[in-house]
Amino acid sequence: MSCFYKMGLKGRSCTMLNTLITSKTRIKLLLRFFLNSDSTSYLRNLESEFAESTNAIRVELNRFEKAGLLITSLKGNRKIFQANQNHPLYSDIHNILVKYVGLDQIIDKVVQLLGGVEKAYITGDLALGLDVNSISLLLIGDDINRQYLAKLIKKAEILINKKITCVILPAPEEKDYLKKYPEALLIWLSNHEISLKESIEK
Repeated sequence: MSCFYKMGLKGRSCTMLNTLITSKTRIKLLLRFFLNSDSTSYLRNLESEFAESTNAIRVELNRFEKAGLLITSLKGNRKIFQANQNHPLYSDIHNILVKYVGLDQIIDKVVQLLGGVEKAYITGDLALGLDVNSISLLLIGDDINRQYLAKLIKKAEILINKKITCVILPAPEEKDYLKKYPEALLIWLSNHEISLKESIEK
């Protein structure tokens, strides 16, 4: 896992998380399961994603399961893992990871300032809980200023040290588009509904 120390909040968050948790495999697993609570996976799939040995991953999975942080189910001969949302520490871990990957800054510096956004999603690898250097943002709204959005994204990219790509769609096209991205993570709702950032602050 690469960390950035030269600028922005991403560097400080990365430094703090790696100081608190020295196992890179453990951090990858936390991201994989606790950033998007709907995310599930199994040992061989994680081995492919992380490019690490099954033994190292199995040790950490067993630790998380014994601690009650992960729940499991069987699908054929595969043991499927998922975050235990009822664990007392689930919300705390999730909120730390949201800040770690910079989603709080996207809400603060892009979505809230932009206006006209009805919903905002993260799609792609990051929505799956993989620590990547780019963020795929989906904005739903009929009155979004694209020029202003480009300026806000440029500033946010400096803050979080990640490349941000963005797709803008009107509300009627949302449902069909999301069929192609079942991993999509909703991070913002308008009309006074609770956003991901508001849940962090409570």
